[in-house]
Amino acid sequence: MIKKQRAFLKWAGGKYKLVEALTQHLPLGERLVEPFVGAGSVFLNTDYPSYLLCDINQDLINLYQIIQAKPEKYLTEAKAMFVEAKNDKEAYYKIRDEFNRTRDPFLRSVYFLYMNRHGFNGLCRYNKKGGFNVPFGSYKKPYFPHDEIMAFAEKAQKAEFLCIGYEQAFELAREGDVVYCDPPYAPLSTTASFTTYVGSGFSLDDQALLARHARHTAIDRQIPVLISNHDIPLTRELYHGARFDTIQVQRNISQNGNGRKKVDELMALYDESYHSGND
Repeated sequence: MIKKQRAFLKWAGGKYKLVEALTQHLPLGERLVEPFVGAGSVFLNTDYPSYLLCDINQDLINLYQIIQAKPEKYLTEAKAMFVEAKNDKEAYYKIRDEFNRTRDPFLRSVYFLYMNRHGFNGLCRYNKKGGFNVPFGSYKKPYFPHDEIMAFAEKAQKAEFLCIGYEQAFELAREGDVVYCDPPYAPLSTTASFTTYVGSGFSLDDQALLARHARHTAIDRQIPVLISNHDIPLTRELYHGARFDTIQVQRNISQNGNGRKKVDELMALYDESYHSGND
């Protein structure tokens, strides 16, 4: 069995644990397009000739572009942040404040990894003014992902990274592509909606629009689209006409692991087999 490659970022909703099951549902193609690349586990564990990897988080895409272009310089600067003196609440909040003040892309990319590994649960969260606001995580010795960054940098030579929304990503898809969508998941209940990633978050209207883009991309342009989400009545209704399958994964939903549970995940594939009435 081929060894799985871990992403170098901690990421809520990351696909590392289910990447083997998920990739069995991805059609073959010349290029994989991901409108919601996140930490990139699917990118890292597939073998398409090329990739178009998109996200609306400018800090994330900026980080990936810098590692793609100058990994050695990045590794040197980022590793200098992973010292005992900086694994401290006061140091963390000072760096977080500097991150929120600077517009320098390289500095922000270095601080982003530091906060990802030193902040609470690896969350990526911003306030309404765009300031990163994840609290200190109090970890004994945060891990510096040197090998994972090098593996990402090597694979990134086959990729293009763009900071755009999912609608623009669909527009850029072309014949021969495969689209994989891993959107912020629909809430399991009205009280369980996840903290926003960027700006105003991903609404139920967005969930419905994404489903519509997927249908039209598959039907009108013959570009297959796979979407993953919670397996709930809402998503089965949203993705009507797709071919459904389910997979299970254990998710860590609390820092100490006491909140772990199995949740069914829905794989909805739109391809040439789609037939439906009006959309």
